[in-house]
Amino acid sequence: MVHSFSRPDACSGHIGRGLQGLTLTALLILGGCASAPPPDGAMNIAQAQLQAARDADAADYAPVDLGFAQNKFQQAQAAMASRDYEEAANLADEARADAELALAKARLGEARAKIQSKMNANARLRERMEQAHPELTAPPAQRAVALPPLPGAPSQPGAADMPAPASSVLSAPLPQEGGFQTVPQQAPPSAADQGEQP
Repeated sequence: MVHSFSRPDACSGHIGRGLQGLTLTALLILGGCASAPPPDGAMNIAQAQLQAARDADAADYAPVDLGFAQNKFQQAQAAMASRDYEEAANLADEARADAELALAKARLGEARAKIQSKMNANARLRERMEQAHPELTAPPAQRAVALPPLPGAPSQPGAADMPAPASSVLSAPLPQEGGFQTVPQQAPPSAADQGEQP
């Protein structure tokens, strides 16, 4: 048996090279589509949240959370520089969340500081009032000056305070045998009582 091998013609070589080129082009296109785009929006949001936390004095009220947010944002910037966009997006999102937490804690701390300031001011006013008018802080039996009536209080003396009745006015409770008292039952009316004839 004789095998004859023929040399491939020039046309089939061009087709093979063309298929290789198409395959390479398709792989490059698919590879470009698979990579994540730069997370510019996430980075901008994280940066804005960081600035809002700094403006709300998070460095004073929530320094640890603000530090976490700043560190993660710096890591996100480094990932952006190395074109690891997926990691940059994740770190930017974590930085945003930490900055939001720092902002919330800063607002809470500021509100607590304001409340404490108002409580201190009220205590100082109370002390001054007690020093200027000691008769107002004495027990009612020891007060030398009668206080003016409250607005809307009755103008007649004694009208607001009604004494309780004396114990002799109250009657003793009714005896109860085995529970509630019942109303005596009446016998049902008979036919004669109703004027009917049998």
